[in-house]
Amino acid sequence: MNVDSIRDGIVIDHITAGNGMKLYKLLGLDGLDVPVAMITKVNSRKLGKKDIIKIDADIRVDTDVIGYADPGATVNIIRDGCLAEKQRIGLPPTLTNVLKCKNPRCITSCEQEIDQVFRLTDPEKREYRCLYCEAKAANL
Repeated sequence: MNVDSIRDGIVIDHITAGNGMKLYKLLGLDGLDVPVAMITKVNSRKLGKKDIIKIDADIRVDTDVIGYADPGATVNIIRDGCLAEKQRIGLPPTLTNVLKCKNPRCITSCEQEIDQVFRLTDPEKREYRCLYCEAKAANL
């Protein structure tokens, strides 16, 4: 299988095998009007199998979303066909407007202009809680 290299864009690498489509949807990549390639179950020395997403455009991706969905992923910035920057992603300490609080009595449920803010409370369990009501975020 051949997937062309990109001149200017982003490669999200080291995605846990099977998480590529979930990340694709969370990042809203289906709404882009640029070439996006998703390669699944690629052999990897480090992970055994992995997914890769290539975006053939120099756009900004939300690394908090990537870190929440797959904290082991990396984001590679490609410029002029060469690797310009490599970002290792981890669990973000806070998530703003990524998740929605499920508590109907939370202030964010009735005040639409308030940001949905969740903070990491247990890194081992990857647990986030609402900043306002302490409700536990639903897992992906």
